[in-house]
Amino acid sequence: MPKKEIPRNRLIKIFDDFSPIRIKYKDIFDMKGLYESLQEWLSERDWNDPEDKVDHWETYYSERIDRSGSKEIVIQWRLEKPAPKAQYLYYYLDIDFHCLALSNVEVMKEGRKMKVNKGEVEITIRAFIEEKYKQEFEKQIFLKHIKEIFADKMYSYITEQRKKELYQEMYELQNFIKQWFKLKRYLPYEETKSFFPSSAWPSHLREE
Repeated sequence: MPKKEIPRNRLIKIFDDFSPIRIKYKDIFDMKGLYESLQEWLSERDWNDPEDKVDHWETYYSERIDRSGSKEIVIQWRLEKPAPKAQYLYYYLDIDFHCLALSNVEVMKEGRKMKVNKGEVEITIRAFIEEKYKQEFEKQIFLKHIKEIFADKMYSYITEQRKKELYQEMYELQNFIKQWFKLKRYLPYEETKSFFPSSAWPSHLREE
């Protein structure tokens, strides 16, 4: 859920509770590289922190180290941005990382050793739209009585359009992450080369 508390009657879920976007990868990758690439991709699309409007998105971090030195890490990002061309709609994005058996390893790339990670990471993505106009209606008795009419007649089309746009952006984000991990994707369009270099070394593509 978004970082700040929002009444349920003002919040639209883009995905059902039991079917968010999930990407799982288990092999060699650079956790720091993934973190930085995701930050840059999201910043370019105007996602920011709810409080200071910069890239301080991490609202939760926990780390456990087992006897072998492997780590279990949980990270939560909470982001937001205004919906385009819709003054009373707001977008929220939740990204959760769960890393298991994460350890440090070395790989050779272009003739030099790189310190990276080996383990499993699962990324869960949820998105929401806040209908902020309902909050304004609640403040005034007269407007409170007409809010349903307003929502149905004047804002339903705009809201549906923004839902579709946010849904599409979330699948673009999913595709970006899969591309970064060199995972197989099924796309209805021709894909261009990513500007963000991958720092993942899946076993079936080890020759790269």
